[in-house]
Amino acid sequence: MLRFEEVTEQNVWDILALNVSSNQMSFVASNAVSLTEAYLILSKGGHVFPFGLYDEAQLVGFIMLGYGKCWDSAPEIAESNYNLWRLMIDKRYQGNGYGKKAVELATEFVNTFPNGPAKYLWLSYEPENRLAQNLYAKCGFQETGEKDGEELIAVLNLS
Repeated sequence: MLRFEEVTEQNVWDILALNVSSNQMSFVASNAVSLTEAYLILSKGGHVFPFGLYDEAQLVGFIMLGYGKCWDSAPEIAESNYNLWRLMIDKRYQGNGYGKKAVELATEFVNTFPNGPAKYLWLSYEPENRLAQNLYAKCGFQETGEKDGEELIAVLNLS
């Protein structure tokens, strides 16, 4: 059963060793970049939640959620809403339904409103990333027509 586990000194190196397949590397930042961004946001009093994704004892991926405008150029939708900022499943474990289950767990997590109520869980992805687009659509996310930089924004209504 898939679950979140906080990033700790015991698992950080294993999380850093996770990789997507070579044809996906342009679609998601490395976990080292993600954890660096998480540290920067947390050091400024922001709200970010990085987790390892575990199936029983096996680390299979990484997910990072945020709340509010975590960076200066964040889109308007970020204000008082949750963000599925990063999701990656290691190349060895792709195709096993972990992505969909991770999104479901992320939705359950943000519905506990750890930083207060919100209307949306939002995310963004590269327009060429059809796998992500299909996954998020299956999970109920709808594109807004807006962009975060060059990435398409999709939202899930939390109410």
